[in-house]
Order: sequence, then structure tokens, then C-alpha cells
Amino acid sequence: MTYYYAILGSGRQGTAAAYDLAVHGDAASIVLADLHPEQAQAAAARVNRLVGRDVATAAALNVRDEDAVVELLRAHHIDAFVSGVPYFFNLALARAAVRAGASMADFGGNTEQTRAQLALDADARAAGITLTPDCGQVPGLGNSLCAYTMSLFDECHDLIMYDGGIPAAPRPPWHYILTFNIEGLTNEYFGTTAFIRNGQLIEMGCFQPEEYELVDFGPPVGVLEAFTAAGGTSTMPWTWEGKLRTLQNKTIRWPGHFAQWKAFSDAGLIDLEPVEVDGQKVVPRHMLHALLGPRLYAQPGEHDLVIVRIIGRGLVGGQEREVVVDLFDEYDPAPGFTAMERTTGWHAAIICAAQARGQTPRGGVPVELAMPGPAFAAELEKRGFNLRVKWVA
Repeated sequence: MTYYYAILGSGRQGTAAAYDLAVHGDAASIVLADLHPEQAQAAAARVNRLVGRDVATAAALNVRDEDAVVELLRAHHIDAFVSGVPYFFNLALARAAVRAGASMADFGGNTEQTRAQLALDADARAAGITLTPDCGQVPGLGNSLCAYTMSLFDECHDLIMYDGGIPAAPRPPWHYILTFNIEGLTNEYFGTTAFIRNGQLIEMGCFQPEEYELVDFGPPVGVLEAFTAAGGTSTMPWTWEGKLRTLQNKTIRWPGHFAQWKAFSDAGLIDLEPVEVDGQKVVPRHMLHALLGPRLYAQPGEHDLVIVRIIGRGLVGGQEREVVVDLFDEYDPAPGFTAMERTTGWHAAIICAAQARGQTPRGGVPVELAMPGPAFAAELEKRGFNLRVKWVA
């Protein structure tokens, strides 16, 4: 059986998702839609070239026009689609998905927005579709790997996650490269995240000094810094409240990043409230994007790494055990996708294909419940990801 897919937003991660659906999603066709038609055309041409068949087509679309989104989804008989546009468009797109009867996955990144989309559960069930926000690297792949880690125990008590995308060869002064829209980065560095500590759900702010730690990931990476950022746990604290003693996530970077970005945060440069500068109203975050963004984007020949580590603790056969689940990924020169494109775009594609095949529950479904952990791990293996499981005690 074959399926009809769409990708709304034909940037890096959206193109990677389209490629994966073409290879692994039994795609009859994939519509790549974008506000900029030339970008959609280039993305579709790249996918067709990589897979060796004309499966992808391009379309012009302004996602601000909900009626136009519904019309496109209906005209192409879309079974399921991926939203690859900034997170603040996704609630309206979820409503469009319900109207069109097409399942939706998205790259999310904002927990408040994600919970609002999941509140459309009854409408999605009535439409016979699945809405799964917050796919991608983390949130997303990390949630699915947490579900997999839980499946290794008879009774899981603790899940401690570290994740991040970092340059393979950091260069000063930033020791960081952007492999996605800078809107996503600053969104991670503003607001709060939810943890479970001692069985209780708590809110944790970004860049908390007392939460800072250094973690040794072994060769060839070595020591990275880990700190609190917003939204990494997504919906997991509410899904597993009362079931877990501990659930937390920290972002990892090369040493020095925390001090730089905490200073930006303390100075108000990530704030969204306009300030007056020379008689003009300026949004600090927009100014930061304009000044710093061009300096952070990867240069030709500069590649990235993505690391996700989950430490699980619980009971196996009546004994307390600890397991470390590691996923280390890097740039793949064959199709030319970065590690961030692979872990972000391909995760969303895995969920999207499962939606189209009817393998996900219908309704608004948190990403950690969209697929059983072992089934998700099997999908990673199909794509050549190196998932390492090491029992410690």
C-alpha cells in the first residue's frame, strides 16, 4: 500500500523528512510546499535525485492562510503531513489538519503550544486522524528513546536525558553552529521546562547555575557541559507523572556556551518585549537573531554531531539496575544530510509514516505514546542509526 504525504516548509529538516518518507514511508507522492516556490522546487528536485524517482513535487503555500492549507491537503489527498515551519504556526495547522482529515506531525519546540494542539484530541478522533506535535530531535526522538528505555525495565523509576547538536570541530569564539532556524535555538533558551523530581512535577528555568554540570561522553567527544533549557521534556512529565521518580533533560554543548548564552539571557537579549533604541521599538531577540545568526550558521565543510544519552534506573527481575542508552550521530556524506537533519527530519518522518499506516492511536497523541519504544528502535536500526545499550549495574 502507498500513501500521500506533504511537507509544509521546505527547509533543511523538511527536506530530510521528505527524503525519509520517499525511502521508508511507502510514498506514492510527497508535496513539498513553501512560501518561496523556488525553495520548494529545489527541495523536491533534491529528493527526486537522491531516491532516483519522481516522487516529490513542489507547491507554493502561505501557511498563514488556513483555508489554503486545507485546500492543498484535500486536493492532494494527503494521508499525513509534517509541519516544518516555526512552532508558532502549528496550532492553526493542527486545526487545518482536522478540517482536511490529514494526520499531522511537526517539529514543535514549544510545550505550551504542543499542549494546546493535543487539546484538539476529540476533534482529531472525530476526524479519524492523529496529531503528534513535538517531533524532531529533542523534543521528539528523545521522547521516543525515553519510551524505549522504559521498555527495558519491569518497572522504571528514573529517566535522565542529555542531548544536543554540536559542531564536530568547534571553532572560536562561539564553539557552536546552527543547523536549524535560530528561532528554534532562542526558543529553547527562554522560559521554563518541566521535570519530575522525587515524584513531583516541578518547573525549571533556563540556565539555572545550580543545575550546571560537566559530563564525560568518552572518546572522541570527551567532556561537555550540561544545563537546563526550555521544553526538552515536552509532554513527558504529564504523561508519566505518578509513574516516575525522576524525569529530567539537560542540553549539552562544548564548554563555554553556557556562560555566553546565560550572559545574553541575563542582559535581556532573548526577551520578546520591545525596548526603545534611538527612538525606535526593537524586539531584543530579533536584534540578536540579526546580529548573531549569520555568525553561527555552518560554513562549507563544517559538520555536526548529535548526541542523545538516556540513563534509566529501575527494576529488572526484582533487582535494581541502571542502563545507559546512547545515540551518537554525524553528518552522512552520501545523501548529504547533517546529523541534525537526520535526527530531526527522520524522526518526524517515522511518526508521520506510522500515522499514515494507521499504526498510531487516533486523536491528539503525545510523541512518547505515538509508537511503542521497541518498534521505534527498530525503525532507527533500519536507517543505520547506532543505538548503544549498556547495562551498568
